[in-house]
Amino acid sequence: MMHSLWIAPLVACVAWWLSTGALLWAVKAADAPGGMTHGTVCALGAPLLPVGGYLIYASLGADTAAAHYAGFFGALAIWGWIELAFLTGVITGPSSQRRPATAHGMDRFWRAFATVAWHETALFAGLFLLFLAFDGAANVTGLLTYAILFAARVSAKLNLFLGVPRIHVDFLPRPLAHLPSHFNRAPFNNLLPFSVALLIGAVAWCVLQTLSQSSVGYALLAALASLALLEHLMMIVPLPDDKLWRWMIPTPKPDTNPSTLREDPNGL
Repeated sequence: MMHSLWIAPLVACVAWWLSTGALLWAVKAADAPGGMTHGTVCALGAPLLPVGGYLIYASLGADTAAAHYAGFFGALAIWGWIELAFLTGVITGPSSQRRPATAHGMDRFWRAFATVAWHETALFAGLFLLFLAFDGAANVTGLLTYAILFAARVSAKLNLFLGVPRIHVDFLPRPLAHLPSHFNRAPFNNLLPFSVALLIGAVAWCVLQTLSQSSVGYALLAALASLALLEHLMMIVPLPDDKLWRWMIPTPKPDTNPSTLREDPNGL
């Protein structure tokens, strides 16, 4: 069993790295002139939803290593498609406008929220449906996987809005080119240490549950929470994180055809 507990975090890290790289590769490939449209890329990824739903369903009734893996990968698949829909610009928000320099305070907040409102709604709807599906289930790894991803993503977005020292925009696809205007670069914000502390607590709790219950599910969750913590630390510490995926991302060729140099339909 201890061997399985060491393997599970490695599986979680590799799955995170490969799935993130695959999403970035797909949307950046769509950015290239002459490639598939972003909507087509999103549609091709749609099978992730039924596959994820099936894995979640298969995981509900059993407290076994296989069931924990099924719940973990099922939640990743559902989350992955919602993220793909966001990165391709299919599910974002009612606004795709850059932040005007005059926007401050709550006006700035609502303008920023309008760029991601439908995406946040979709993420919350996924969490709510999983909560209903896992009610009374013997295995809640899938629900907790999605919950960690959800909490970490909301925290990351709020911190980017409030201000962090390092902001990573290199891999943002063309449909989201307006988002950096809503970010704020600052040496500190009051939420960031609170977010880091909560994530450290989540990692510690998952590790304790892993050891006390010899649970593969909590080992997977401990790795995922650690990756979420790393994501937040990357907003502070100058780590060369872009090298993790840059070799996987296609380099778009410049489009010099005047007929294709037109305004994006989203107003970008």
